[in-house]
Amino acid sequence: MTSLRKLGASDLEVFPLALGGNVFGWTADREQSFAVLDAYTAAGGNFVDTADSYSAWAEGNKGGESETIIGEWMRARGNRSDVVIATKVSQHPDYQGLTAANIRAAADASLRRLGTDHIDLYYTHFDKPEVPVEEIIGALDELVRAGKVRHVAASNISAERLRASLDFSEREGLARYVALQPHYNLVSRDTYEGPLRNLAERAGLAAVPYYALASGFLTGKYRPGATVDSARAQGAAKHLETERGRKVLAALDEVARAHDAEVATVALAWLAARPTVVAPIASARTVDQLPALLALADLRLTEEELELLTRASA
Repeated sequence: MTSLRKLGASDLEVFPLALGGNVFGWTADREQSFAVLDAYTAAGGNFVDTADSYSAWAEGNKGGESETIIGEWMRARGNRSDVVIATKVSQHPDYQGLTAANIRAAADASLRRLGTDHIDLYYTHFDKPEVPVEEIIGALDELVRAGKVRHVAASNISAERLRASLDFSEREGLARYVALQPHYNLVSRDTYEGPLRNLAERAGLAAVPYYALASGFLTGKYRPGATVDSARAQGAAKHLETERGRKVLAALDEVARAHDAEVATVALAWLAARPTVVAPIASARTVDQLPALLALADLRLTEEELELLTRASA
């Protein structure tokens, strides 16, 4: 049985791989989504990440499709208390921004779609610098006090705004961010490594990186001359054109061969071993894509292998 990891200073204990819900109601229909969620939890997974805006970008969608599917699945399985649900606010077409009124309304809408009375981890999806951190933290604290949210977190935020938020929470004794969701992977290290990660380390925040597999590039299926049928192919294939991307693939191949492991598993294992990282996020459209992601829980890379990957991605 894979041991769960403590999420920062919270009382949440999570599986070392968070299942991304961005594909539910987009490239995975309701039936496929249920199958993926069933397989993930059957393997010991308990950490599902979504957002109120998933997947408003898909034709015919309004936003909230992913939350609705996850809510229907939890109701059908009767397993709400076994799953840690993370969702986000600020990007839903009907609930844009981070004003106090919007945060309150968006949280209630998410709770309705999820069919639950509480959200385990509630992120500000994209920071809105025009809204004072005092207003954002104040609204999040209200939700925590009302029992609608257990813990709060931030995604896509600058080190300056994060520091101001943490300082205000501590000064006023209000709900404090316990986690951070940065864009972070082997080919995208610059946004997180530096002031943001240094602050996360000092403040004891857990990192739950998104795009952990660089839109699929770090699965190894994107190679020179290969065509991949995926809604995210364009975003992934661009890494093949960079020297960093090619070096990273070569290093991943070498380590994967040594462990008889999938390239995706190795890429996730590197990320999971980085300072502050508790659980990378990866999504699966089909059950077949899950084993390579779940194998992260049992793969231990040597110091030499981690160093090889870190150098290749520098």
